[in-house]
Amino acid sequence: MSVYVGIDVHRKRSQVAVVTGDGTVELNKNVVNGSEPMLRLIGDLPAGTPVAFEAAFGWGWLIQLLEDYGFEPHLVHPLRCKAIASARLKNDKVDAAILAQLLRADLLPEAWIAPPPVRQLRALLRHRASLVRLGTQLRNRIHAVAADHGYDRSASYWTGPGRGWLAELDLPAASREIVTDCLAVIDGLAPLTGRIDGELHACAKADPRVKVLRTLPGVGEFTALVMVAEIGDISRFPSARKAGQLGRADPDRAGLGPEGPARAHLQAGLGVAAMGHEPGRADRQALAGVRRHLLGHRETPREEDRHHRGLPQAADPRLAPAFRDAGRRGRHAAAAAMKTGGSPSPG
Repeated sequence: MSVYVGIDVHRKRSQVAVVTGDGTVELNKNVVNGSEPMLRLIGDLPAGTPVAFEAAFGWGWLIQLLEDYGFEPHLVHPLRCKAIASARLKNDKVDAAILAQLLRADLLPEAWIAPPPVRQLRALLRHRASLVRLGTQLRNRIHAVAADHGYDRSASYWTGPGRGWLAELDLPAASREIVTDCLAVIDGLAPLTGRIDGELHACAKADPRVKVLRTLPGVGEFTALVMVAEIGDISRFPSARKAGQLGRADPDRAGLGPEGPARAHLQAGLGVAAMGHEPGRADRQALAGVRRHLLGHRETPREEDRHHRGLPQAADPRLAPAFRDAGRRGRHAAAAAMKTGGSPSPG
């Protein structure tokens, strides 16, 4: 009899459920993460047994284990597995059993399992992005410290003259310490990003897809590498149009809603293409650097914008009716003045 396995993966422990072909739960046990404890539970199952698990924190080791021992891994996208999210009874046992049952019924919302080289490229790109983001935060902090004491400089703070200007500022001890520490960390990040840039340049030079992508307006080497890594294997899509639809902003069609958690799958290492090639499936989850270069990436005008074109836009939505009414009164007054040959009366 065929069996199906569902694993609710967590950082230190995981819940493993084994379900038979008729839906009977044969096993539902919590184990410590690791190859030996996992194989003690499912190692005796026949080769080719399908195993479903969510893309949670640290799932890479499990993929490798399942593939090495001949199992058939199925990666579940955490934001699309509504059966778990809407379950009335929510615990690890229920989650693992539902994964196995969805796998048995062929209703599993799967994500593409990127091969290890793609996952490593994604990790390197995201690592560089995080370092650059950290450097930007530190520079902003230095700007804030200087502004807090009434100092500003029209030119750069980070060139030789800018560093000299920072050193000469009359700052209190704590503020001077903040500036000094931030500059030290910024200087420490430079060789790290330089080393990573060299590695990424070598990857880009060896990949013909990067050369093609760089012909797009505004796409440089780094952006092209991000697109290659996040989209993954383009042959998975039936057409270029389907691949381009990864970037469409359409939260409702994606089933996530406007309050859906942003980039949760990126934290799990899935990438933009994890949502599948259906229209709008990437929506808010797509990296902005990728989405802007894909087909159909522009958001459609909001409903209120279409009804208020040419009118002043209120900063607060609650003020929009007042602007709308004022615009209507102005148009009506102007039309009346044209008929009478006078000028529109104020108010």
